[in-house]
Amino acid sequence: MHKTILILISLFIPALFVLTGSASVEPAPTLQPTEDASIDSCEMLYEKLHLDSVVSRRAFRQAVEGYKKIEQRRKDILTLIDFSKPSTEQRLFVIDMKAKQVLFATVVSHGKNSGGNYATSFSNEEGSLKSSLGFYLTGETYKGRNGYSLILDGLEKGINDRARQRAIVMHGAAYSNPSVIRANGRLGRSFGCPAVPQALSRPIIDAIKGGSVLYIYAPIPEYLAQSSILTPRPHA
Repeated sequence: MHKTILILISLFIPALFVLTGSASVEPAPTLQPTEDASIDSCEMLYEKLHLDSVVSRRAFRQAVEGYKKIEQRRKDILTLIDFSKPSTEQRLFVIDMKAKQVLFATVVSHGKNSGGNYATSFSNEEGSLKSSLGFYLTGETYKGRNGYSLILDGLEKGINDRARQRAIVMHGAAYSNPSVIRANGRLGRSFGCPAVPQALSRPIIDAIKGGSVLYIYAPIPEYLAQSSILTPRPHA
């Protein structure tokens, strides 16, 4: 008798779960944002800003990736200098990441020992007279021998962290005016600073000063391999 009752119970309980829906059901897994989604977002911004054929896609993607990782930034402004382009073309772009618009697009000089029309060689060493790649935070302004200037703090050890020590700053310069291109076939060169046309130096500096991100790009594999921001090292 007891055996019969146990059999009936074992048959009845599963049926009850089916009828009442009281059986436990595993919740559907929460979908996490994928890397592809992040890339798509970056691509959409690139298209929205009409940067196709104006800025290297790779440069833009790296700039946005680093911008998002730099927690010390205090402004929604990203400045990209694309040294894959010659000095005769616009290659400095100031982007308002919140409003999603380009505030400035202009020519910019590189260091005299970095190359002629193209910047191809870079250094973090004092006295090299070369530009340095990588990510920076903008600092305070001052008035020096090049007029109104902006201090840049390099964020990447061994790549650009001696920027302040080397007096690598943004400033205006006569040799960075577009008229120099017409006369000499290329822009003049600096001692390593990203020098901009004199007419634009103050408005650009005022827009980006005080903790915004600046990224200097060139298609140099060695930089990407060493970058602590784009290629973070695992903790020991």
